[in-house]
Amino acid sequence: MNISVKEWFKSGSPWVWMNAGAVAICLIMVVGLLGLIAVRGLSHFWPANIVQATYTVDGQSKTIIGEVVETNEVLTKQLIEAGIKIPDDSEFSTRHLLKVGNRDIYGSDFSWALEHFLSDQSKPEMLFTAERREWGNLYGYLRSLKESGEEVVRFDGYDQSAEYLALWDELDKRVTRALQIHEDILAIEKHEIGAINYELERLRLKERGLQLDNVTDQAPYDVINKRRKELDVAYEGMQQRLLDLYAQINRDSLTAEVAGGKVVEVQLAKIVRIFRPNAMHTGQKIAHYASKLWEFVSDEPREANTEGGIFPAIFGTVMMVLLMSLLVTPFGVIAAVYLREYAKQGFITRLIRIAVNNLAGVPSIVYGVFGLGFFVYFLGGNIDDLFFAAAKPAPTFGTPGLMWASLTLALLTVPVVIVATEEGLSRIPRALREGSLALGATKFETLMKVVLPMASPAMMTGVILAIARAAGEVAPLMLVGVVKLAPSLPLDGNYPFIHLDQKFMHLGFHIYDVGFQSPNVEAARPLVYATAMLLVLVIALLNMSAIAIRNHLREKYKALEM
Repeated sequence: MNISVKEWFKSGSPWVWMNAGAVAICLIMVVGLLGLIAVRGLSHFWPANIVQATYTVDGQSKTIIGEVVETNEVLTKQLIEAGIKIPDDSEFSTRHLLKVGNRDIYGSDFSWALEHFLSDQSKPEMLFTAERREWGNLYGYLRSLKESGEEVVRFDGYDQSAEYLALWDELDKRVTRALQIHEDILAIEKHEIGAINYELERLRLKERGLQLDNVTDQAPYDVINKRRKELDVAYEGMQQRLLDLYAQINRDSLTAEVAGGKVVEVQLAKIVRIFRPNAMHTGQKIAHYASKLWEFVSDEPREANTEGGIFPAIFGTVMMVLLMSLLVTPFGVIAAVYLREYAKQGFITRLIRIAVNNLAGVPSIVYGVFGLGFFVYFLGGNIDDLFFAAAKPAPTFGTPGLMWASLTLALLTVPVVIVATEEGLSRIPRALREGSLALGATKFETLMKVVLPMASPAMMTGVILAIARAAGEVAPLMLVGVVKLAPSLPLDGNYPFIHLDQKFMHLGFHIYDVGFQSPNVEAARPLVYATAMLLVLVIALLNMSAIAIRNHLREKYKALEM
C-alpha cells in the first residue's frame, strides 16, 4: 500500500489535482464575488413596493411610508441595553431599514423600524413614488394638480376610482410635457449656449494674443468685435427662449399627502419620473427596470452622484484607457525591440532589464506624484508659457487633465508591455531572421516584415495586461486629472473636438467617491455595487476586444512559423 502511494506521489498526480482544485476554488470565489456585486447593484433599479404601517413606541403612534431596503436580526439584549423596551422576550428581534424618502421634510431618507412596533402593514395601490432632481424620492398620496398656482383637479379619497385614474392620467401627461421642456432647456444651456461661450472664450484669447504680440493694425480687432457682437445677439435670443421655456416648465405642480397627513406641493419641473409601484404588474416593472438601467448607463449623475447615471465616468474611463494604449504601445514596443534586437547584450542591458522589472513593482501613487510634478507642473507649465500665454494666469495644460492622466498610466504600464514584447521577440526562431537576411532583406526590413508581425500577438498580450491594470487604477488619477463631477465631456463638437486639457470622471474614482465621500451612505451603497459591476464589464469588454485582435494577428501570421 505504501509503495503504491509513493508511486502515486512520484507520478505527480496529487499536484495536478491540487492545482485543479485551487483553480476551481478561485473560479468559484470570482463567480461568487461577481454574483454578489450583480445582485446587490442591479436589484437597486427594480421598482420596490411601498409599505404603509403604523409604528407605535411608548404609546405614541405614527404612520410611516417607505420601501423596505434591508431586513436583519439583532440581539434583543442589545436593544434593551440601548434603552428600547421590547414587549417580547425572544433572543432576536427583526428590524427593517426603510427608505422613507421625503428628505426635505424629515431630514433623512432612511429609518430603522423594529418589527415589534409595526402594525397595520399594507401596500395601498394609490401610493406613488416620485423621483426628484433634488431631495431624493417623494412618497405619498396624490391630492391635486395645479396650473399657474390655480387648482385644476383634486381628489381627497384613499380608494381608487374613475376620478382618481383620470387625475393620474392627467398627471402623467403633464409630467411628460415637463420632461420634454426640460430636454429643450438642457439642449439650449448645455449645447447651444455652451458652444457660444466656448467661441467667445476663443475670441477673447485670440484678442489677448494680438495684444501680447503688440499688433497695432485695427482690422483683426474689428473682425473679432464683429463676430463677438453676432454671438451676443445669438446669446440674447437663446436667453429669451430659455425664459419662455422656464415659464412653461414651472407652470404645473402637484400636491401630495405624505406620512403624517402633511400636504406638500412639488413643481413637476423637479420630477424625473413618477409611478405607483404597488399597482404595477410584472411587465410594467420590467419596463421600468429597463428604463432605470438605461438611465444609469446613459445619463449624468445628480444628487451628489447618488442618483441618475454614470455615463461621463464610463466615457472618461474608456477614453483614458484608449489614449493610454495608444501612448504605451509604441514606446513599449520600441524599447523592447531595441533591448532585444539592437542593444549589445551585456551588463548595461541586464541592468536596464532589472530596472524595467523593478518599475513594474513601484506603487501606483508614486507614479501619480511623479506625473503631478513632472507632467503637470513642469511640462504643462512650460507648454502654457510657450503656446498658451494668452490664457494665463489661468492654466491650460499646467493643471491636471486627461492627457497627463493617460501619460501617467502609460508610464505605469510600459514595463508590462516591454516585458511581454521581449518575450514574444525571444520566441521567434533565429532561422527565420537568418533566412530573411539570406534572401537579401536588410535588418530593418526583416524586423518590420518578419519579426514584428510574428511578435504582434505578444505585443497585444502586453496591451491586454496594461489595460487590465490601468483601467482600475484610482490613486494616481486623483492627482493628475480625475474629478468628482466633470461639467462637460473631453470629446464634443467644439474645435479641436478632443480636449486633452480637460478633467474627466472615472469609474474607479466614482466608486471611491460614492462609497466613502457621499453624505448619504445608505442611498449610495447600491450604486457602489452597480458601478463596480459596470467597471468589471468595461474592463472585460476592453480586454476581449484586445484578445480578439491578438487572435486575429496570431492566425494571420501563423504561416510565417511554418
